[in-house]
Amino acid sequence: MSQSSKAKENDMAGSKGGSASAAGVKGVFSHMKYEHLIAGVSGGVTSSVVLHPLDLIKVRFAVNDGRTSMPQYNSIRNALVTIYKQEGIRGLYRGVVPNVWGSGTAWGLYFLFYNTTKTWVQGGDPNMQLSWPMHMGAAAEAGILTLFLTNPLWVVKTRLCTQYGNEKPLYSGMIDCFNKIYKAEGIPGMYKGLVPGMIGVSHGAIQFMVYEEMKNWYNNYRGTVLSTRMSTSEYLFFAAASKLVAASITYPYQVVRARLQDHHHNYAGTMDCVSKTWRFEGPRGFYKGLGASLSRVVPATMITFVVYENVSRYILDHPFRNRNMNKL
Repeated sequence: MSQSSKAKENDMAGSKGGSASAAGVKGVFSHMKYEHLIAGVSGGVTSSVVLHPLDLIKVRFAVNDGRTSMPQYNSIRNALVTIYKQEGIRGLYRGVVPNVWGSGTAWGLYFLFYNTTKTWVQGGDPNMQLSWPMHMGAAAEAGILTLFLTNPLWVVKTRLCTQYGNEKPLYSGMIDCFNKIYKAEGIPGMYKGLVPGMIGVSHGAIQFMVYEEMKNWYNNYRGTVLSTRMSTSEYLFFAAASKLVAASITYPYQVVRARLQDHHHNYAGTMDCVSKTWRFEGPRGFYKGLGASLSRVVPATMITFVVYENVSRYILDHPFRNRNMNKL
């Protein structure tokens, strides 16, 4: 075969490979449905507004290393009463704006990316049962993409949540906080806590894997197809159980992440934070605020998943979905 013939053959092979790759990407995006985004945002916003005070307390417990001057709370109830007395109802809702933006965006993107990947793997068949590694892989991919897009919102939320009533506020609100972090710390400041956040992707992966596996097991047990709609109480139970498992396993990364993002602390990096927490507080230091976290994240997840499942189902069943609006 001549060199020119070989060159043509290689060009054709490369062209086919490129076409296949492009087709693969196009195939993934063809499964991207807007209802997952809207339903995820709805669930995230609802749970954030209802349970923000508990999220505020969780953050304050997590960043309290016992060596930095900050308010001390004996329990969740004591924290709620103390913050209300010292800072009023507004104090309980410090950081609520970036939290609503962050949770709404994060849940919306997470459900969008997760269901897009999952549906692509299933080849568009919602009744095709996937293995637990496939569920975990799809959730991990969704988590990484979501984290990169939302980390700045979580930094701002942490900074605002750790402004205490007995000190002069450093930030007047979400936009002011964004501006000051960017001016003083640049882009790296917006991505503080990203490394433990990447580790924390395992949290969502475990949660979604457990949630999907429990639903699959239940549908197989009662002999129904995987896409069968369940009752609200069943969604609530599976959401709570999956969150309890994931939160108990992965909570330490949240403590490290919160401390890196808090402006009262000054750690050289993730390993420095881990080292100092272990040295001064021992293993218990990595679980500070776990009670407050579970009291918030379990009901928050239950609200989020129930709202998501019902809103997405409503949009799927609603007639207007047929007007060429089923794709982003």
